[in-house]
This record gives sequence, C-alpha cells and structure tokens, in this order.
Amino acid sequence: MINRTNSLWEWLDPMWFRWSILRDFEWVNPFYLYLIALLPLLWLLRWLFMYRFREKIEVALFDAQEKPHWTTWLRFLPPLLFALSVGLVLMALARPQKTSEQVDQYTEGIDIMLVLDISESMKIEDFRPNRLEAAKNVAREFIAGRFQDRIGIVVFSGDAYSLAPLTTDYKLLTSYIDDIDFKMIQKGGTAIGSALAVATNRMRESDSKSKVIILLSDGDNTAGNIDPITAAELAKAYNIKMYTIGIGKEGRVPYGRDVFGRPQYLDNTMDETTLRQIANIGDGSFYRVSNNEALSEVFARIDQLEKAEIKETRYRDTRDYYDIYLTWGVLLFLGWLLTKNTFMSNAMED
Repeated sequence: MINRTNSLWEWLDPMWFRWSILRDFEWVNPFYLYLIALLPLLWLLRWLFMYRFREKIEVALFDAQEKPHWTTWLRFLPPLLFALSVGLVLMALARPQKTSEQVDQYTEGIDIMLVLDISESMKIEDFRPNRLEAAKNVAREFIAGRFQDRIGIVVFSGDAYSLAPLTTDYKLLTSYIDDIDFKMIQKGGTAIGSALAVATNRMRESDSKSKVIILLSDGDNTAGNIDPITAAELAKAYNIKMYTIGIGKEGRVPYGRDVFGRPQYLDNTMDETTLRQIANIGDGSFYRVSNNEALSEVFARIDQLEKAEIKETRYRDTRDYYDIYLTWGVLLFLGWLLTKNTFMSNAMED
C-alpha cells in the first residue's frame, strides 16, 4: 500500500525499492525496463574492450609489494554509480503509476412490506420443516439480495402486528425474522384484511416511487375488523403494488404427531379467490406454491420483477511516481561526475 505524502524528502524512503512496491506499479512504458537488463552486459563489454585495447606499462615488482590495498576496490565505484543512475533513469522513463478506483453505487430504492401469516395452520409440515419456517428461510434470502431498498415486516394471525418498520438495516431485519414464532399473537384466526391495513399504514407516508406488499398466507380471511378487498383498495389508493402467495398443498397433509409419535394428517383446502382479487387490485400477481422449491422460485421471480436500476459512478485517480526514481538517478549521476576527478578514476582511460 502506497500513501503519497507529497513531502519534499519522500524520495529518501527506502520502501520505493521494495519488490512488493515495484510489482504493484503499472508501467506505462515497460520497454525501458527491459533495457535495464542490458546494463550488466554493456558493463562487461566495456571491461573486455578496455582490457583488450588499453595501453599497458610493464612494471617489475617484488612479491612483497604485490599485496593490494583495500582502496583499490574503490575504482569500481564510479562505473557502479553510473550504471545505477542509468538504471534509475530508465525506471523513470518506464513511468511507474498507481491507479485507484472508487465506485459509488446508488439507486432510488423500493419500499417493500413482507406480510407473513403466523396462524396455527402454518405449522403444517407439507413444507420442510413446516410452512412458517420455509417462509422465514425465503424471506431471509430475499432480504439478502436487496440493495438500498427499505423493507418492513408485518406478521398476522387473528390480529396483525407491525414487527419492523421500513428500514435498510438488513441485519436487524434478519434478526427479527429469526424471532418470529407462533406465540407472537395469541388470538387465533387469519386476519388478512387487518394485515394489509397495517402494512398500508406503514407505507402511506412513503415518498418512494415504487411501493410493494408481498403477502404470504395459507388460509382464508377468518378474523379481523376489515374486509381484505376493502384493505386492498385502500392500498391501491396509495399506489402500492401487491403480490400474494398462497402456500400449502391440497388434500391430506401432515400436522404434528400423536401420543405414539406417529404423524397425524388432516384435509387441507384453500380458497384462492380472495388472494387472487387482492393481487388483481394491486396490479401484482398471485402465486400458489406447494413445496419449498416453488416458494423459493416465486420469491426469486418477485425479486427480479421489483429490482430498481443500480447506477454506478466511477472515480479514477492516477498518480505518477517516476520523479522518485528520477531524483535518485540524477543524484547518482552527480556522484559519478564527482568521482571522475578523484583517485578512484583513471583520467587517462576515460
């Protein structure tokens, strides 16, 4: 990770020569990097040329005088400084860069109320493990797939109860769904009209361009103080779109166990008329599902139908770092020039 400080002395930081930093650069002109590999070869060719063609003076020395002094190694310093300066200038010409990109996603969002039936009949086990738990599972998946949509929850049996207001806190919504059980509402029955009225009341002050109710139930309206059709027409007046899902199989379905642990069965029927009328009034759709997979498919279909367009704004910030290596290259070149006028260089050869 590179943080450019724009300090006058930032080029002194040795981190600029770490392999991890060099590897992460984007090189605009990588051709110059290949030229760096030729520097050792050019140095070798220069040495061979000088060894072959330079003038030599024969000097006779005694063995005791042949021991080299450590300062003789300094003669390699000038060519080394020159090679390093050329390499760093080539790195600067390759133009190392770092580009950071920021993506902002936004959407106008949709307001959605999930209206879940928690009456006793939702304990029927024609779904795994039962109807209510199956509905809770797909509700979690539905919430996880949304982006910046406000979602609320209403539960109902004999009465209707607003469990969560419209919110984008999906983690909180998931925890509310985890806590849903049959003991939340003591009064028995199925108050579909009251549930629609509570959901509409939560959404009536919303200024969202798209408002949706998803109603899931397995029975007919048997409780409450408002007719489902009247409640649907009230929701329609607030431009709320309504999807209804009838959950449950027809015929004999498992419901609990007897004292001997054997499955018990009962005959299940459902009048779809009311749910179909609600969907028609709300310009939505009615779905009848009889297993977990079909329920998941319905929620996935509604999820696609009610997707808001997600818009993206991308910001690209490109920074050059060639000046770091150019500064080092120039300084090393100046150092090479200085050593040219010292005992470390042979002016007769150069």
